Amino acid sequence: MNLFSTEGMQNILPYDGEVFYYGYQFSIADAQSFLTTLLEEIEWQPDEAVIFGKHIYTKRKAAWYGDKAFHYTYSKTTKIAKVWTPALLALKHHVEAQTGQQFNSCLLNLYHDGQEGMAWHSDDEKSLGKDTCIASLSFGAVRKFAFKHKTTGEYVSLMLESGSLLVMQGTTQTHWLHRLPPTVKVKTPRVNLTFRTMLDQG
Repeated sequence: MNLFSTEGMQNILPYDGEVFYYGYQFSIADAQSFLTTLLEEIEWQPDEAVIFGKHIYTKRKAAWYGDKAFHYTYSKTTKIAKVWTPALLALKHHVEAQTGQQFNSCLLNLYHDGQEGMAWHSDDEKSLGKDTCIASLSFGAVRKFAFKHKTTGEYVSLMLESGSLLVMQGTTQTHWLHRLPPTVKVKTPRVNLTFRTMLDQG
């Protein structure tokens, strides 16, 4: 079996990009164990953004890890990558084995409950390069994840289960926005890991 092939997998997007849902990667017990480890061991900080010139801190927390001290700027703020933890390295190696891609960094987000989400955006920063591949692991609460085409407005969504893997590649970031919609129905936390490849910063 070729683990790197997406043959037979359905592209979630109808055009202008490629998104593949690999589904469950871990048992329920292992997914819960990773969630507990990430909640306890990651150096979580409130995420930051500059909106209309005002520096704000979100309830959602974030963390940035990598092979070296990569500088990652988004929402007009900059993070400096921390050194991988053993759990993050294990998850990185798992994702690389499944996808055949190599990643050198990971952005993590902690949503304490369903009222915390993420607005429409694309991961199209210059530091990531054009048409980058991003692998997304989810642990904890099941949440809806949505895509919207930048030109046509077409909308696609799916539910991301705990311990599942989603891969965005091709021209997805060029043509599509994505978001994590808030919901009052979810009362438990979710941790999302997006493995990325930063360009050489010299």
